Amino acid sequence: MPEFLDLHSRTSKALRALAEGAMRRHGLHLGQDLLLAVLWRQDGRTPGEVAAMLNVTTPTVVKMATRMTAAGLVTRRRDDRDNRLVRLWLTDAGRALREPIEAERRSLEEKVTADLTETEREHLMDTLAKIHKSAIDLLGDPADHTGPITT
Repeated sequence: MPEFLDLHSRTSKALRALAEGAMRRHGLHLGQDLLLAVLWRQDGRTPGEVAAMLNVTTPTVVKMATRMTAAGLVTRRRDDRDNRLVRLWLTDAGRALREPIEAERRSLEEKVTADLTETEREHLMDTLAKIHKSAIDLLGDPADHTGPITT
């Protein structure tokens, strides 16, 4: 296996395991934090809008939203203007997770980059952004997912 792909794969698996553990401490499955982040930025999005922002399928978002509705983190309501559309809305419990989830993600990022200098961190982020753009370009994805989800 090519060296970069091998290292990236092993690193991704390790980071995913760390992130999964961090999210479970807050009662979330990995990925649900990203759905919450989309709604923290703009509440009331449709599952299709969320899916496009996360570069996943709409059924994936619907499945996540079903679990999150059962957990009391989001609600589903029909759109006021177009009854065919369903929108996802944060509950008070979903909004209350913003600070602890963002703190958990910051802490994890700080821990895994602790051995890097500030310059190395900047170079890493610039390099990863370029690799991400190249990968998206190779996929031919019309949706431009150029950056991380920020809140």
